[in-house]
Amino acid sequence: MSDSNTSDFTNPSTFILVGIPGLEAAHVWISIPFFTMYAIAILGNFTILFIVRREPSLHGPMYYFLCMLAVTDLVLSTSTIPKMLSIFWFNSREISFSACLTQMYFIHCFSTMESGILLAMAFDRYVAICHPLRHSTILTNSVVAKIGLAVVLRSGILALPYPFLTRWWPYCRTNIIPHFCCGHMAVVKLACADIRISSYYGQFDLFSVIGMDVFFIAVSYSLILRAIFHLPTKDARLKTFGTCISHVCAILVLYIPELFFSLMYRFGHNVPLHFLVLIPSVFHPVPPVLHPIIYGMRTKQIRGRLLQLFTHKEI
Repeated sequence: MSDSNTSDFTNPSTFILVGIPGLEAAHVWISIPFFTMYAIAILGNFTILFIVRREPSLHGPMYYFLCMLAVTDLVLSTSTIPKMLSIFWFNSREISFSACLTQMYFIHCFSTMESGILLAMAFDRYVAICHPLRHSTILTNSVVAKIGLAVVLRSGILALPYPFLTRWWPYCRTNIIPHFCCGHMAVVKLACADIRISSYYGQFDLFSVIGMDVFFIAVSYSLILRAIFHLPTKDARLKTFGTCISHVCAILVLYIPELFFSLMYRFGHNVPLHFLVLIPSVFHPVPPVLHPIIYGMRTKQIRGRLLQLFTHKEI
């Protein structure tokens, strides 16, 4: 190892991203599914934005929140996957300390934002099903904008401590990060100091954000299910619950892997390093890929407009 990687550097100028440790020889092959997923995510989410923009009938709260989710997915996937592919294809492993901190901020900020948008969409489903006659008066454009602003502010503020705490620690071991991106714990584990503050804040952020969002989503769906079970016919119950299927799928796609891998990375000390990195890296681009597919297939208006674009026929 070179001196630059072992000397005392309280504020290192660069870090070295390994990619997926132990699987360097297979990086070119591993890059193929990641490139495919990234291309699908970019195409799918831009398609959602384009269709909602072009179709006046989709200018409503549910689709505004869907557009926010699409933008979040675009930023979240673009903040990590291009750098990952440059490692796999061009062996471009170096990343400046400032760029590393910026990437870290974007990862945590937009992950939190994604969770907040799903909560906002749950509220939209609750109002649409439990108070259908008041939906347009409760969720006006002004209210939707305020909800979006609150989600952005919460995400931005909660993500700020990550880069500040990371810059605060002294680094005197190595600047080699055994990961494909500058995740908070992946970086601070290189510090030659007691990093319990960083670890505690990460756990607080994880459980407070996901815990609070999941709690309110659960409350929304308990009220939704109660309203559905009071509908007079089975067909009406199935049709009403069918409007929630896309959102339920999006929730499962985001929360289950995120919670599992966050806990695994913090407490899975006996898990092989390549597994610890490979599995989360596989699931990282999954929500941005699946969200436009789920909503495109399950939402009649989006599906119809998409078919119209390809066939050039009026629906």
